[in-house]
Amino acid sequence: MAVPLYQTKAEFFRTLGHPARIRILELLSERDHAVHELLEQIAIEASNLSQQLAVLRRTSLVVSRREGNAVVYSISAPEVRDLLLSARQILAGLAATRTDFEDELVVPTRPSADR
Repeated sequence: MAVPLYQTKAEFFRTLGHPARIRILELLSERDHAVHELLEQIAIEASNLSQQLAVLRRTSLVVSRREGNAVVYSISAPEVRDLLLSARQILAGLAATRTDFEDELVVPTRPSADR
C-alpha cells in the first residue's frame, strides 16, 4: 500500500525539525562544507553532528564525497535552499508581532552560481 503524500510530507518536515539540521542545511545552502568546517560553525559535539548528518543523508537531503582526508557535504536538491528562504520569509511576515528573532531574518543574497 502506498504511503499518502501528506504522510510523506510530515516525515520530511520532521526531518527538518531539529535546529542543528536546519543550521547544517543553511550552511550547505551557501556552499559545500567539509565536516570540520561545519563543526566550526555549529556549537555541537562531533558525535552529534555526525548523527544529524546521518539523518540528512538517510533522507537524501545531503550527499557526501571524500576529498583527500576530508568528507565534504552538499545539498542534494537546490529546492532546499528555496524552502529555507521561504521559511525565513514566512517568519519575517510573522515578526510584525514578535521581536525575539527579527534580527536573524535578514534575507541573504543568493549566490550567483548554481551548483
